[in-house]
Amino acid sequence: MVAYGTAALCCTLICFCLMLGTECYTGGSNNTFTVQPGGSVTIPCYYDSKYTQQRKFWFSEADKCAIYTNFTSETVSVIDHPAQSLFTVTMRNLKMNQYGEFYCFVETYEGNKTTYEGLLEIKNAPDVSVVSSSVSGDEGGNISVKCLYSSAYKNKHKHWCRYKDKSCYTSQSSSVQISDDERESFTVLMSGLMLSDSGWYFCFVGDRQAPVQLTVSAHTIENNTETTNDTGSSDGSGESTLNDQQKEKNMSLWLPVSAGLMMIIIMVAVCTWKWKNRSAEDKKLMKNNAPDTVTVEETVIYSTINDENPNNISQLQFKANTIYSSMEDPAECEGQSPAGGTVYSTVAPH
Repeated sequence: MVAYGTAALCCTLICFCLMLGTECYTGGSNNTFTVQPGGSVTIPCYYDSKYTQQRKFWFSEADKCAIYTNFTSETVSVIDHPAQSLFTVTMRNLKMNQYGEFYCFVETYEGNKTTYEGLLEIKNAPDVSVVSSSVSGDEGGNISVKCLYSSAYKNKHKHWCRYKDKSCYTSQSSSVQISDDERESFTVLMSGLMLSDSGWYFCFVGDRQAPVQLTVSAHTIENNTETTNDTGSSDGSGESTLNDQQKEKNMSLWLPVSAGLMMIIIMVAVCTWKWKNRSAEDKKLMKNNAPDTVTVEETVIYSTINDENPNNISQLQFKANTIYSSMEDPAECEGQSPAGGTVYSTVAPH
């Protein structure tokens, strides 16, 4: 009954994966990695998120030693990534004698739990490898991965698989395309990338695999222009839409600025006009309030004095007494002699 239930569950999972254009991958003894002598490889070990705080370690049959997480040396690094619910094992400068099985463990209250197991082979000509073990792309964009295989695996099925959910793409889909050039390489193209696509994948040929880490970055903006449109394409329609949006944004910014400048110009013009008119009125007012001007013309006095009796001043006769003057306001000058007056007199001796 248990075997029947397990088989039914597997059939259900396979049917579900086929609906998505993928196949289910159960792992196990198929986790075989081939690396050249002196080469390196990084293997991800996923675990359940409930084990985030538990201790994890990696065990190699070849070395007969266990290495716990967050350890680094010249030849091996075991690093935990709790946020991603996985730890990675990186082996460098591999040697021929490191051939053998390896295991990823999590310590639990019930004992050590195996989360991943595989087989490491050291060969001069790897069965499956990748041009780059780390690729990155932007949200909505595309990435391309080139997978290499030996001639012995030319007729084997080629897959692009994901470690986390153990699903493999075997045929063309809207987001993944696999192209085999049948010359010992095939190319995987992923389009319309999403942030959730970040993680570890592997090129899978026959029973051999090569891991690849994919990093998807959030949508970016450069020079006030979006690098990609919402669908991740760069066609003319998307660019035109972005240009229209930019124009609308610029217009919304310039309208209030233009209105403000116009108001300032009007205010300056009004103030200038008022200032000019006020200056003319002030000039007129100053002219009206200016003190009266007194004009005193030169006064000429002609007189003849008879000195027959010089001691009798009362008998002095003025033959001529002429005063010429012009005053605008005589009241102000009353009792005052004309300034600057000139007196001409003739005295006749007797």
